[in-house]
Order: sequence, then structure tokens, then C-alpha cells
Amino acid sequence: MKSFQLLTISFLLFTGFISYGQKDAKANKSKEFKVEFEQFTLDNGLQVILHIDRSDPVVAVALTCHVGSAREKAGRTGFAHLFEHLLFLESENLGKGGLDKMSARIGGSGANGSTSRDRTNYFQTVPKDALEKMIWAEADKLGYFINTVTDPVLAKEKQVVKNEKRQSYDNKPYGNNFSVINSNLYPENHPYHWEVIGSLEDLQNASLQDVKEFYNRWYVPNNVTLTIAGDVDVKQTKAWVQKYFGEIKRGETIPKMEKQPVTLNQTKKLYHEDNFARLPQLTLTWPSVYEYHPDSYALEVLANYLSTGKNAPLYKVLVENKKLTDQVGMFQYNSELAGQYMLNVIAFDKTNLNDVMNSINEAFKNFEKEGISQQDLNRIKAGQETAFYNGLSSVLGKGFQLAQYEIFAGTPDFINQDVKNILAVTTADVMRVYKKYIKDQHFIASSFVPKGETNLILKGSTLATVVEEKIIEGKEESFDASIVATYEKTPSSFDRSVEPAYGNSPDVVLPSVWKDKLTSGLSLFGIENQEVPLVQFQLQIKGGMLLENKDKIGVANLLSELITKGTQNKTPAELENAIESLGATIRASATDESILIQGNTLAKNYAQTIQLVQEIILQPRWDSKEFELIKQSTLSQIQQQKADPNTIARNEYRKLVYGKESILSNNRMGTENSVNSITITDLKAYYNQNISPSVSNFQIVGAVSKAEVNRSLSALNKNWKSKKVRFPETKIADAPESSKIYFYDVPGAKQSVIRIGYPALAATDADFYPADIMNYRLGGGDFSSQLTQELREGKGYTYGIGSSFDGTTTKGPFTIYSGVRSNVTFESVKLIKDILEQYGPLFTANDLDVTKGYLIKSNARAFETMGSKLNMLYEISNYNFSDDYAKQRENTVKKMAIEDIKNLSKKYLNTNKMIYLIVGDAETQLKKLEQIGFGTPILLNKEQSHK
Repeated sequence: MKSFQLLTISFLLFTGFISYGQKDAKANKSKEFKVEFEQFTLDNGLQVILHIDRSDPVVAVALTCHVGSAREKAGRTGFAHLFEHLLFLESENLGKGGLDKMSARIGGSGANGSTSRDRTNYFQTVPKDALEKMIWAEADKLGYFINTVTDPVLAKEKQVVKNEKRQSYDNKPYGNNFSVINSNLYPENHPYHWEVIGSLEDLQNASLQDVKEFYNRWYVPNNVTLTIAGDVDVKQTKAWVQKYFGEIKRGETIPKMEKQPVTLNQTKKLYHEDNFARLPQLTLTWPSVYEYHPDSYALEVLANYLSTGKNAPLYKVLVENKKLTDQVGMFQYNSELAGQYMLNVIAFDKTNLNDVMNSINEAFKNFEKEGISQQDLNRIKAGQETAFYNGLSSVLGKGFQLAQYEIFAGTPDFINQDVKNILAVTTADVMRVYKKYIKDQHFIASSFVPKGETNLILKGSTLATVVEEKIIEGKEESFDASIVATYEKTPSSFDRSVEPAYGNSPDVVLPSVWKDKLTSGLSLFGIENQEVPLVQFQLQIKGGMLLENKDKIGVANLLSELITKGTQNKTPAELENAIESLGATIRASATDESILIQGNTLAKNYAQTIQLVQEIILQPRWDSKEFELIKQSTLSQIQQQKADPNTIARNEYRKLVYGKESILSNNRMGTENSVNSITITDLKAYYNQNISPSVSNFQIVGAVSKAEVNRSLSALNKNWKSKKVRFPETKIADAPESSKIYFYDVPGAKQSVIRIGYPALAATDADFYPADIMNYRLGGGDFSSQLTQELREGKGYTYGIGSSFDGTTTKGPFTIYSGVRSNVTFESVKLIKDILEQYGPLFTANDLDVTKGYLIKSNARAFETMGSKLNMLYEISNYNFSDDYAKQRENTVKKMAIEDIKNLSKKYLNTNKMIYLIVGDAETQLKKLEQIGFGTPILLNKEQSHK
């Protein structure tokens, strides 16, 4: 998940992370890269890693279990991932709702977890006064959990996992590609042969006894690493860890799994006709190396060099010369036992994948002749440097990495060696690993093509095995997950049912904001932050889609793409190289209401990075070749969106919520017709009329002072001419007088994507934040919300559901969003409607306490990351919020009464004045929705639907 970077920045980053006993100031000046930590092992085998970071009053706690899908048995796959779900539900002393329920009370970031081939982790960041509670809770999950799992609980969670599989694999374009690759790359007896999520059949067959055996084998202290990073008292933390984890019994000895690299004795070519794909995709996969293998560092550079950037051999041939695709992705997917090296191309419409394959071979031959230059190697390492520090800029990021190194490299101290290994890569290493792992080596080639387009597949391909579950009406098992388990409590030396008290309440110090306005009209908003030697900034030029001609939607999007493709003085390749050589990124994008130019750079290179931003704004290149490439790429993305149920739902919902008269009803990428009609002259006209400092904000966070920022912008301020920009009135439809159901047909959809809502409030409306408070317990509070508790935890209908108010300076929608199993579409919509109707009348004092507890306590970690600080500046600059708006909101929360919530829900949650949109299989689901009571559903795409 993380990339890595160079080491030229020294110990400056880590002056706040000094070892616990270190008091000698001279030691802080050490130039050696170091992340300090303390490690110890309990008698039961639990590995504990502590790391101090006092920059914010927060602590990240991560429990990492050395078990993933690779520790499963054939026929019993998916258990590790199923456990990730089960472990959140309940334990003996946490009770029903488990850590999710506690998280809402203590102001945590939301307890979460993830499963890979080789490990499962559970993590959360909390205010430091809740640290003992978290240690108590994590220990309860590890040692006092299994008795609470019942057959109904298991049956319900199986449905949740099935929904996750449908959402992530079966109901999206190319969702089964990895399954096809891995089942052919790894032999049947290899632990990477199956997917982490497992097979639906195996999940369905899992018994309670199977689950208990898996728990007893793997969820033992001697197979777990506990990482605690943040503002902690080391002595006290050690005592708590010993108290709560110390008496959990050690499990059987777990032997280390040997590395299991694979070789192919022939190239395998496979194909699949994808129900959700609109464009052909080719993926090539070579056997590679395990995580942290010495060759992995050069392979990382090779993937970057071959595929990323204007001068990349694959980009030059496939994108620029042959125009077969808009991008090429190449990466390594390394795991503990083995690895794979992957090259992925989604080609343009009707492109023959044999042409793609021939072009890949041509690019490889070019690389063989030319190799990689030292300059390019340095450029790639500079980017790795910045990314490395970004990965360590939060306490959770540092905690993750320390645990990762402990488990897969044998020691957390490998964090200090890893970067040195990156730096040691030479140009000769890059060519060596290419010849060893790629050149003339066998591979897996998977061709995924739209239905009926097998003429595009790679020659010699055979039909891949893809298991797609049939979903039959009324065939799902029923269960009551609310039944309380009866069991004899696991004995303990003290009463574990008593939740520890809070520690001393942390003092929440809001970041200090500075502001300025330059003579050009450019407004500046900054926060100086010296924790890491990084700077993040964004230049927001207001306008975006709001300033477009309705007949040519997509101009702002195309302009944002083109503006970073060269300047008057630099070709696209030269500009790209100048940015990357600084270890920086500069990206531009369009939103509904702005064009954003966002940057991330090392503090020492900030001034040079801003010079490039200035050049981009003042001296656009208007490169016609790049413009045509961007148009083709945009058209390709629009085509892909037509096949993705979630994107279809987003685009159709915009039309319904904002209304035909509103410019905001459009997809800001445009349509195929509008994009085809746009010329480079249209982009120049938009630029000349609307790109002005008078409507721009510059927001910046990091290791840079106000004076330095002002100096860096002096030339831009002098040379960027101000102009008057006229904003037309933004029309937005009123809420419907009566509810209607709209249906978009995706034949064969395994899930129904649901959007329910209406145009509600602007972020600047007096009721916006109170309504947001009201929504917390409904659908804004993740697992503490009623929608999640009833549709996921109670019924197993969905993998995820939520609700939100999303306004800006203009009125935005209230939306409920989810993807549900297709054969419970009606049941889900009806249950959502019932929850909405009962929410206000049944809102309790406990609901209010949970809401207040979370919203007040979570302020301790509200501005920990650079991204959160940048968002704070965005809100201050766009909505005219005061610098201490977080404190003001805290007072609003404190004053909120039950009657206020009831009144707000009555005002803003009227189920009879909402838009109900379902994207799914009309043949099986449309008719039943008439029973909701809003008349016959309106089919939005009759020409594509079933007869």
C-alpha cells in the first residue's frame, strides 16, 4: 500500500520520535535515518511495539495477526477474511456491537480491519485518553471472543461477506481478473491459488466448529503483534498491556512457512467475456519475488520506469505512437511466500488485444536497447522519497509499517534499512532484473472483453473458469443474529466486564491559521507545521463546471488535464521530468465548482515546485497532440462508466436530484457528443475568461512559514493579471412534491445499487451542521448508525450503507447510498423507508449521548494529518467559517437536545418527498418495487431493458 523514497532528508523528519531515554540534544542532529521504537515480548508470546509521537493528542492501536488466506485449506477458503468481520461483532466483555459500538463513544476513527494473503489487522486511532479502553478491548477480542459466536451470527456474517464479494468482484468490470490469474499462476496446492475473500461455496459450508478450530489455531498471542504509536506514557502503557493481554494463553507453536516461489513451464493465455466491461483489457502476469526480496527494489524501479510518464517505453509505444490506450499500469504484487509482476492495459473500444501485445513487445525491445539512465533512476528515487515520508506522516501509518516489518522482515528496525535498500539500486540492477524475470519468461495472459467481442482476445487463448453465483428469489437462509449466546465466561484474574475509565482529557489545540491577500486578488490561507519535512498545497480557481456552456460540458475537465502537459518553455516530458526530479507531484483536476492545482513536495524543494506551478498557470503550452490524447482518454472513461453500476447510479442520481435545468445535473466529464465537439479553442476561451487570481484561493500546510510562502508567490502575484469573472445563477431543483421510484436496468446485476434523497442544504446554511449532527446516528456514524446496524448487522442485506448531507456554497443533496443483494432489493428499500420514518420519533437519550460523545471526543484527532489541515483551510476559505469553527461546532453539539433532533428529522427526512433510484436487474426486481407505495417505478433506460 505504500511507496518508498530516498534518504537525502536526514533525521529532520523524526526529531519528534526520539528514543524514550534520549535527552542529549546533540543526538537529535544525527543525519542517519531513524524511526525509534521500543519492542518487548510477553511471556505468552505477544509481540509489542511502542512508538512515541507527541505531535497530536492521539494514539493509534493496531493488532496484527499473522494469518491470511495462505493459512487456509482448500475447501475451507475465506476463513481469514470472515474472521476479520466476526471479530468486530462481539466479545465476552465488550458485548454486542463490540469495538464498533465503543468506537462511537470514545471518538475513535472508526475501528477497521483488512485481510491479505498473509496477515489480518485491526486498527483505529483514538484520543489518547481512551488508550486503556482500546488495550482492554483489543485484548478482549483476542482472548475472550470465540464463545460469543453463534450459528445465527455466523449465518448473518456469511451474507455480509457474500455481499462484499458481489460488490468487489461479481458486479463490476474486470472484477474476476485476479481470480483467473491467481488460479492459473499458482498450482492448486499453493496457498495463493485462491482469492483472499474465498469462494462463496466454501463460506456457505463453513460450520461453527470450523470457525472455532481456525480461531484456536491462529488467534493466539504467539501469532500476534500489537503496535501502539502516538502520545503515550511508556511505563503506564506497558503495565496496561501486561494486565489485559498477559493472561491470555499461548497457543501451539506455529512453524514458519517456507517461501514458495512458482515457475511456469509454459505461457498460459485465457479469456473471459465480462458482463460489465465495455472495453477490452489485457493483463500479463509473471512469477516474481516475495516481499523484501533483494531484487524487489530494482523491480519496483523497473515497473515505474517502463510504464509511468511521457518517456516510459510502454507509454511511448502504446499511448503516444499506436494510440491503443490512454494508460499502462505495471506493478509488483509481492507477498510473504511469493510474488507476481503485473502489466495491465485497458484498451480503447474495439481494439484487438493482439495489437496491444505486439506493442508491449516492441516497447520491451526499445528498453533492451536503451536501458535506464542515471538521471531517470534519480528521478524515480526522488518520488519514492516523498511518498515514504507521506506514509509516515500519521501515527497509524507509522504503526502499520512497524508491524509490517516485524512480521515480514523479522524486525521493526527494518524500517530503517528499507530506504537504504531503495537507495542502493543501480541502473545495472534494473536491467538485470528485467532479463531475469521478464525477458523471454513465461507468463499468464488474461483477456477480458465485452460480451460478444471474443474476436478481440489474444490468439491462442482458452476460456477461463469464472464461477458466478446465481441469486434466486426467496432462497436465502433466514436467521436472527440478535439471539444472545449462552456460555460460561472465560475465567480471569480480575473483572474484565468493567470498562476502564478515561484518562486525562487531552487538550485539543486547533492549528494556528494565517491569512493574507495579495495585490492580484489571490487569497492565501496557511498552517505552518514542522512535524515532517513536507509541504502540501492547493490552488483553487473557482468556476469548474459552473462556468461551462451547457452544450459543451467537459471543458473545465479537459483544461485541468491539459494544463499540466507542458508549458511554453517545457515540453510535456520536460515538465514531467522537472516535477519528478524534485520528488514532487503537481496534479490538476476539475470539480463541479473549481479547478484545483494540487501539490505535494519536500519542504526543501517547495520554492522550486511553486516556480513550476507559476509556469503552468501563466504559460500554458496548448499542445494539440496532448489535447487529442486527453480527449480520447476521456471518451474511453465515459464508455467505461456506462458499464459500472455504481457510476451509473452516481450519474443518474445527479440528473434526478439537481433537475434538467441545472448545470450540476451533468457528469462533469461530459458526454461522448459534448467531448467530441470541444476544441482547443474552447479551452483557451475558458482560460482567458475565467482563470483569474480574483477568484482563487491558495491553501498550504507544512514545513514552510508565511514569509516563505509570500516570497514564493511574489512573481505569480506580479504577473497573473486579474479579471472579472461572472458566475451565472446556479439553478437547483426543489425537493419533489411526492416520492417516485426510478429504475435503471443492468441485466444480470448481482447487486442493486440504491440512492435515496433530495436537494437539501448548502454548507453555509444555518441548519447544515445541525442536520449533520442529526444524521450521525442515522447513517453518518458508520457501524454506530441505525442503517448499518439494521441492514448489514441485522439482516445481512449489504456490505455497506450510509447517509450524508453534501452541500457546498450551493444547495447539495441528502443521500442514502448502498449496494444490496439483488433478491432483497424491495426489502432493503422498504426497511430504509421504515427507518427514516421512525428515526426522529424514536430517537433516544442514549442516541444523543453516543452522538455527542463521538463528535466532541473525535476533535482530538480532527486535524492530525496534513490532509485534514488542508481541508480545514478549504472550508475556512470557501464558506467563510471562522478559524475556530471546530470549537464553535463543539458548542453546537453540546447544546443539542433530543427535541432538536426530532425537529430536524421531521424537517429533513420526509420519506414522501424523496427520489428513490435503483440500478439493478429490472427483470427480477422492477415489479416488486410497486409495493413500496410510490406508484409504478419509472424505467430510465427503456431501450436497453428486458422486453
